[in-house]
Amino acid sequence: MKAWNDAMADNPLIAILRGLAPEAAVDVAGVLVEAGFRIIEVPLNSPKPLVSISKIADRFGDRIVVGAGTVLSTDKVEAVVDAGGKLIVAPNMKPDVGERTIKLGGKWCPGVFSPTEAFDALEHGASVLKFFPAEMAPPKAISAMRTVLPKDAIVAAVGGITPETMAAYYKAGSDSFGLGSALYKPDYSVEEIARRAKSFVEAYRELVAQ
Repeated sequence: MKAWNDAMADNPLIAILRGLAPEAAVDVAGVLVEAGFRIIEVPLNSPKPLVSISKIADRFGDRIVVGAGTVLSTDKVEAVVDAGGKLIVAPNMKPDVGERTIKLGGKWCPGVFSPTEAFDALEHGASVLKFFPAEMAPPKAISAMRTVLPKDAIVAAVGGITPETMAAYYKAGSDSFGLGSALYKPDYSVEEIARRAKSFVEAYRELVAQ
């Protein structure tokens, strides 16, 4: 998927919009895109998530990759893809979810926490290994995992990530970051989201430039 490859090469930060309401979807996605985000995730435990995904895909689908988080079953994979989503993110590693995602042309980002889960996920076609929660997988753990993982495996640290904590994870081998409440909460104003988005993108660009 060219859009996915372009997004990962340009800015692999994943905006996690947990709690996003459909009426705010386009405005929130708009400020994120303007700040430089290319990947947006709407968790399925948000209000009417498929509506939000559809709105974001219709408006920005040619510029970004949008999808869903907290995807726990194959029927949910199908619903997300039908809504225009191309990214399937899960907190766990279920091969059937991954297989259905890939069959439908999407990208699968399962949650893993051990070498066994990580290698199983890669064997089943995972595009990204989501180390979650990152609070329980410090940079030293990511670094150790990197010594055994394939060099082309993409690692994302997710959970509790801030602009200040990204550096240690990046140096340890994280390629990507899933950004939650430090970037977005439903009660943040659009201006606040824009400010936080800019801070994350600037911090990431500085790391890559070093």
